[in-house]
Amino acid sequence: MGGMGTSWLAKHWVAGAAFMAGALLLVLPGIVPDPALRLVYLASPLYMLHQIEEHAGDRFRTYVNDVVFGGVQALSVADVLVINLPGVWGINLLAFYAALAFGPGWGLAAAYLILVNGIAHVGMALRFRGYNPGLVTGALAFIPFGVLSLLLIPARPVEHVVGLAISLVIHAAIIVRVKANTRQAVTR
Repeated sequence: MGGMGTSWLAKHWVAGAAFMAGALLLVLPGIVPDPALRLVYLASPLYMLHQIEEHAGDRFRTYVNDVVFGGVQALSVADVLVINLPGVWGINLLAFYAALAFGPGWGLAAAYLILVNGIAHVGMALRFRGYNPGLVTGALAFIPFGVLSLLLIPARPVEHVVGLAISLVIHAAIIVRVKANTRQAVTR
């Protein structure tokens, strides 16, 4: 991923998240009457609001590179875009469509993605003994919303397993990518 398109997107995607979160919240009452489906749907605008705290001013990437990896460029601008646009927005959209097509339980990937991310922010805060970009929404919104969603969205055990597995695979892929970037940066 490179070039002018990436540069433009990198500069504007967080503002787009703010706009989209507001737009998604405004249309919610008219398009999602089922309470369980509403929770799956709400994962997207909630995540977008979290991304504002996390990524405005390139705060999270800078924090990860400077604090977590001691100045090594472990997380690139392109990585942030891939993680957040197809990796979060795309997964949440697919989860919503799966919930619409097959039942709310098939949308649990969105709830698990939020819950695992919130727990990761709290874990990072404990590990590095301080604030990290995204911690406030991660702790105060993501963890309660994730738990509430898991309690209120009717789902069979297999739907929980699939939702959790999707979330864990995405988070594991991020860790693999960051470690590969770190190894590559160190060997230069």
